[in-house]
Amino acid sequence: MHTEHDWTTTPVTADLLRGALDLEHTDRGVLPHRLPAPARRQIPDGQLAMAESQPSGVRLVFRTPATAVELDVVATKRVYVGAPPRPDGVYELLVDGRLAGRAGVPDGDVLTIDMAAGTATTRPGPVRTLRFTGLSGDEKEVEIWLPHDETARLVALRTNAPVRTAPPTDRRVWLHHGSSISHGSNATTPTGTWPAVAAALGGVELVNLGFGGGALLDPFTARAIRDAPADLISLKIGINIVNADLMRRRAFGPAVHGFLDTLREGHPTVPLLVVSPLYCPIHENTPGPCAPDLGAMSEGRMRFMSTGDPTQTAAGKLTLTVIRDELSRIVRQRAATDPNLHHLDGLDLYGEADHAEWPLPDELHPDPGTHQHIGERFARRAFGAGGPFTREHR
Repeated sequence: MHTEHDWTTTPVTADLLRGALDLEHTDRGVLPHRLPAPARRQIPDGQLAMAESQPSGVRLVFRTPATAVELDVVATKRVYVGAPPRPDGVYELLVDGRLAGRAGVPDGDVLTIDMAAGTATTRPGPVRTLRFTGLSGDEKEVEIWLPHDETARLVALRTNAPVRTAPPTDRRVWLHHGSSISHGSNATTPTGTWPAVAAALGGVELVNLGFGGGALLDPFTARAIRDAPADLISLKIGINIVNADLMRRRAFGPAVHGFLDTLREGHPTVPLLVVSPLYCPIHENTPGPCAPDLGAMSEGRMRFMSTGDPTQTAAGKLTLTVIRDELSRIVRQRAATDPNLHHLDGLDLYGEADHAEWPLPDELHPDPGTHQHIGERFARRAFGAGGPFTREHR
């Protein structure tokens, strides 16, 4: 029988992590990254740098008979000036695929962001310990899912029995790239983001490259996907292009083609699914840019609004309706010579009728229950019978 005093410390190394593309060694632990170092060197803004360091879909995986597990972490707590406090990030413990515990840490480094002024400052904080106890003494596979929306440096892993690396799995690797909704905005747990829900239902290993505000057809992201191992790839494109008012229709089509061309350099025959935007009333027919509603923030509510002019679509400004049409056209054109390229209308995952039943709380992101619905629908359409990700499809 193991006691909590028989602690074994195991270094956190890349072979214990799934869902990360890189592991940075820092003076306070290791930091999982969802973009590799060459891509990170080309990131042009703090928003994407922050988003890719938040370990959505990243988990520690190992086998052990331990009955107690401890993980020392340095969390980064975000504070938005004028906005309500954010909940602490959630760490979830799964044993042989079943949820066995949740925990969080109350403090850590503090990143204060003033969206009105466009500034950000960081104050260092302490190392804190997560503890999971009462586990069975049998040999088992343990997963610790890291918070999807809170950066976490991993300082030490302790167990009251030895740890060994989990053997390779025969599950296919599904790499998904998308925006803040794919990242997990407004989900409350790391296994509750819609890609995590879909991955569990589809029986695949998730690599989630959903970046809040960062699905912008960046070439360095395309190269990262090109070079990453993957059996299945999906791209959810559009909402951030409109949010940022990043490009016009003339540039959008060639940018999508270029992104897909780069992916096909590394994954010429992998099933590749292009997903158009979910329903979002503020941008259906109104271009960006999107901005926080400062009036709502003064009342303690987070809300977003479009500041664009609908009449400018004639001059090439993009809306979600325009982008859906363009993506459908592009995939249809390319599929004539690429039989493993597929299209999924985002309205099939969350449409106007769904919005009437499950409205977006901040006008931009779904609530936790809607993440579940979206994940279930994606699993049926992608992994279900006749879907592009079924083993028989190819």
